Amino acid sequence: MSRTKEHVEALVRMLDVVDALPEAVASRAWSYDLLALPDGAAVVDVGCGAGRAVAELGERGKKAIGVDVSEEMIAIARRRRPRCDFRIGDAYDLPLDDGEVAGYRAEKLFHELADAAKALEEAKRVLAPGGRIVLVGQDWDAFVIDSDDPELTRTIVHARADMISNPRAARRYRNLLLDTGFEDVVVKGHLAVFTDATMSPLLTGLAERAREAGAITAEQEAAWVSEQEERVRAGRMFLALPLFMAAARRPGGTRQVRSRGSR
Repeated sequence: MSRTKEHVEALVRMLDVVDALPEAVASRAWSYDLLALPDGAAVVDVGCGAGRAVAELGERGKKAIGVDVSEEMIAIARRRRPRCDFRIGDAYDLPLDDGEVAGYRAEKLFHELADAAKALEEAKRVLAPGGRIVLVGQDWDAFVIDSDDPELTRTIVHARADMISNPRAARRYRNLLLDTGFEDVVVKGHLAVFTDATMSPLLTGLAERAREAGAITAEQEAAWVSEQEERVRAGRMFLALPLFMAAARRPGGTRQVRSRGSR
């Protein structure tokens, strides 16, 4: 179902804040390094959103293409970055020819896909032999949140995860890539820790969605959110998000030597 224009704009504002965090900046740079593509190589960023990664890849000398299923997101991306190439398309049916790109990148996308294997088959189709793929995402069923009520917190985290199509996709990246026939699979992990108000909207949203799903009562939601808000005011909030990144190579072609990157 298509999101409303207001919802998309609110989402983009939140993503702007998150994407500017040092952890997010470093994570994106890491993913670009793992692509290990030469200057001028074509790369597609699937689920590109407002197009930050597309612009950054272009700044690194790549021929970057952004694809997103949301017409509203693509409109925002084109307005913000008019010189970049943005296309409306589905992860299962990309607007690209066979073997058109040397790189495929998807960040915070695969947990939204009901059929990850189908999306990876499509990735293989558009990648040239020897092309590189990099997947980035958090494990929605493994959020770590400090609370005076750990049982309620566990219920909230799991209830929110159960509302996502593929909440544990990130922990499955390696096996999904192997099952689809990719080679030289490498997986890296990182734990992003937040102790200030930056991620307060995420915590509030977790409880709200858990209540909407019937997993907790309105009273439990109010009490849990109140505790988290007090923790923020007291400088005692703790949230850790496990992030996984997987890189692999499409069979065929000449094996590329990985660059050390600029990090």
